[in-house]
Amino acid sequence: MLGFSKRSQKKVSKSPLETFDQYEQGRPTHQNAIDALQGWNCAFPPEFGLNAGKLPLYADDRIDWAMRTFGSIEGKTVLEVGPLEGMHTHMLNGQRPARIDAIEANRLCFLRCLVSKQILNIDTATFMLGDIQAWLTEREDVYDFTLASGVLYHMAEPGEFLRLLSKRSNAVFIWTHFVLEDAMPEGDVRWLPFSGKVETRLIDDIPVRYYERSYHHANANASFCGGMKDRHFWMHRDDILLLLRAFGFDDITIRDENLSHPGGPSFSLLARKAPGDT
Repeated sequence: MLGFSKRSQKKVSKSPLETFDQYEQGRPTHQNAIDALQGWNCAFPPEFGLNAGKLPLYADDRIDWAMRTFGSIEGKTVLEVGPLEGMHTHMLNGQRPARIDAIEANRLCFLRCLVSKQILNIDTATFMLGDIQAWLTEREDVYDFTLASGVLYHMAEPGEFLRLLSKRSNAVFIWTHFVLEDAMPEGDVRWLPFSGKVETRLIDDIPVRYYERSYHHANANASFCGGMKDRHFWMHRDDILLLLRAFGFDDITIRDENLSHPGGPSFSLLARKAPGDT
């Protein structure tokens, strides 16, 4: 006798025919993979007939403009910072670069990128999970083109990111929010997420302003796609341009500046180094 009692015998399953929750019982489809992950922000191209998020970033005119302004990326090396769910990656992939390194720090976003890669056949990209600043610090690659859409204003060290990026890329597209006091007068509701603290940081001995901001627990939602830390900083518009020029991006083209954006003033820009500075 091993001493087992009726009390110690636990019922493992209600029925031997019961299927475990972690298994998909339906017909294999791409929709099953999408439904397995919560929090989708982006839609898939309509011809796929799939239900995910709402944002049509697979046809983002900001990325179209970036590639038309930069020129062909065919055969070139591309770095994508914060691919979100892979829809901008899909657009880049269609231009047939030699390689896309897509770095995502959000675990759920990274997994959604892998689903998008499978569905959309994004075959020139490698998605990797981790901190872009560590990637830029440890690598020696110099990319022909970098896409950093919707990431700068989420960072705890945005100026340092620009400094590191300047060592690893010859051109960069940025879409970002920024601070511009003239566009956000006192009492503007867009100031509400800010703490009111403004720090001056030295980035390669260049003083830049950091405006402290909080997500106010938005990160509790599965669809959250902000930064890694609650305490993050927006930069002043002028300081962004100042740093880019100081770090060798001599040719800067600004597009679709929107000072009335409900999330805060924003713009797109393409910044390039002059030939010979690479």
